[in-house]
Amino acid sequence: MTPMDATTGCPVHHGFDPLGDEYIADPYPIHTAVREEAPAFYAAAIDMWVITRYDDIEAVLKDPGTFSAAVGQKPVFPMSAEAQDILKKGFRAYPVMSDCDPPRHTRIRKHNMTGFSPRRIAALEPKVWAKATELVDAIKPGQVDLVSALTYPLPAYMIFTFIGFPDEDMDMLKSWCGNRIAFSWGRPSGDEQREIATNMTHYWEYCENFVAERAARPVDDFTSDLIRIREENPDALSLEDITNVAYGLSFAGHETTTSFTGNAIRQLLANPEQWAAICSDRGLIAKAVEELLRYDSSIPAWRRVTTRAVDVGGVEIPAEAKVLILLGAANRDPKHFEDPETFDIHRGDSRRHLAFGKGIHYCIGAPLARMEARIALDLLAQRAPDMRLTQDQDFDFPANVSFRGPRSLLVEWPG
Repeated sequence: MTPMDATTGCPVHHGFDPLGDEYIADPYPIHTAVREEAPAFYAAAIDMWVITRYDDIEAVLKDPGTFSAAVGQKPVFPMSAEAQDILKKGFRAYPVMSDCDPPRHTRIRKHNMTGFSPRRIAALEPKVWAKATELVDAIKPGQVDLVSALTYPLPAYMIFTFIGFPDEDMDMLKSWCGNRIAFSWGRPSGDEQREIATNMTHYWEYCENFVAERAARPVDDFTSDLIRIREENPDALSLEDITNVAYGLSFAGHETTTSFTGNAIRQLLANPEQWAAICSDRGLIAKAVEELLRYDSSIPAWRRVTTRAVDVGGVEIPAEAKVLILLGAANRDPKHFEDPETFDIHRGDSRRHLAFGKGIHYCIGAPLARMEARIALDLLAQRAPDMRLTQDQDFDFPANVSFRGPRSLLVEWPG
């Protein structure tokens, strides 16, 4: 990687490219290198300022007035004219959560937290166990891809069920989610943009119709909880707000958990002594999940945009600058984690990780994500303690600036 150039008065890194092959294959050595070089720098390849250290990233997350979330889901690179035309005709989404600032964010998150009540999350646990058991029961001895067999269908099914989407629509909805990451966080081709924009429009129209149906006939699901809040106070949430929440949550709620669970299984099987420890004592799983979130999160970086000029670790970042915060670098910052490059499920400082963010945008689905990962690992430890990674496989990760998880995870399933 090209070294940093500070001769211009501000650190400029001409070699840092989170869409480059080396970074996509393994971002963490690069995170370590840039964190040691500077607390912040300008990355010419992506036209963003990059922030590398735990304390500064925590401060960014806790200061939404200076670091706006408005760019969180906007395409990294400009959309093609054709894709823009497709979206203008039928895609009416607007920011409501991870890419939204107060006061709208405050209003909508308050009501979403009601929907994510401990009661509703607890009610999902037996459903997660049942679906995970069904998926594991279907696995045959021999080589199996755990992404397609377990880590993709489980979170997708659970978040769709949580929202209230009918079971019979699952395959159609999952097909519309395809390659959504590339659209907002990658560098898609014109043909890919056209296809993704078309699917986004179909998905949006589906969510509009679904919310209208729930408004007419509420049931016992998250969307109906929001409908009831609206019925009690029409100024609290509009039907458009609820549609946006359903649309955004249905993507975010499964893609991140799929990626994280895949990362978790891969790391544990790559460290067989720690996998054996979990299989011998499943009481370690909750603690292991926190270390896995620290060590190999599904979101190693996220975006913000500055509302004013700001000093970060002695580096002046201008107003209206796009910012990439390296959560993965923060989670391995030696100032906060002892021996941070070592994966250790027994460590005592894992839970200080920033994998779910911090402040007003702390991940609303964190309890559900933790529960799904815990149950998946618990079930695998019970049913396949002798499972092993298939040797000599090449792991393939989607090329994008924010999300990380293997597209496939081949294991040898015991007979």
